[in-house]
Amino acid sequence: MEHFTADDGARLSYRDTGPGTGPALICLAGLTRDGRDFDYLAPHLPGIRLIRMDYRGRGESDWTGADSYTVPQEARDVRSLMDHLGLASAPILGTSRGGLIGLFLAATAPERLAGLCLNDVGPEVARAGLERIFDYVGRAPAAKTHQAVALALAHTMTGFEGVPLSRWGEEAARHYIATPEGLDIPYDPALRTAFLAAFEGPQPDLWPLFDALAGKPVALIRGANSDLLSPETAAEMRRRRPDMIFAQVPGRAHIPFLDESESLAAIRAFLENFA
Repeated sequence: MEHFTADDGARLSYRDTGPGTGPALICLAGLTRDGRDFDYLAPHLPGIRLIRMDYRGRGESDWTGADSYTVPQEARDVRSLMDHLGLASAPILGTSRGGLIGLFLAATAPERLAGLCLNDVGPEVARAGLERIFDYVGRAPAAKTHQAVALALAHTMTGFEGVPLSRWGEEAARHYIATPEGLDIPYDPALRTAFLAAFEGPQPDLWPLFDALAGKPVALIRGANSDLLSPETAAEMRRRRPDMIFAQVPGRAHIPFLDESESLAAIRAFLENFA
């Protein structure tokens, strides 16, 4: 694990793995997650330099308070990381929240973004998916052990099909910390306050951010059972960008793990633009 300093002095962590001479891909995780989100993908991209950042308040990065847990600040942190690594521009693989950060960069710092691969997110976020996230963000699980969480996930994640219990065990261990009192979340609970505040009132039109990707390579991966990225939004994205690489992953909801054959095919096709 390595660290860099953000523009406000926060100490943020990242992983930089793979061949130093290979193409660089910045991987941005989901809302409550960190760079380990891409552990399932990494073995399938041996020739790629994967740069995986822990957002502020998550993973091993500093907790800096609810007011700083915003997409604009996290986008500035990505730019600070790129400056730290000496990267003038790079493609981004963004899962959920990470995809929104990529869209924000497309509109505000297009010279830093070489291309964007979106994992189950787009310019419109379905309310059903948001409400599901409202239920759990910032809260420790009722289950007291990783094994109990894994069993609960196997029963409740109904949009996922054919997922072995061992994978849910990996997910439980990755997203919850064992303590003498039970399981806890590995991120700042204040993220809940920031997330709820971001979705109060009318939501901004994000389609101009997507349109700002014009001329850049774009890919979209969608879980066939996703409650966050609707089929209609995906269809409109494809209409606006008929050249966009698209993969729909059967038996997956929000979010695909990225080691599915459909996900890997889309990511590899996207990366061919930067070889």
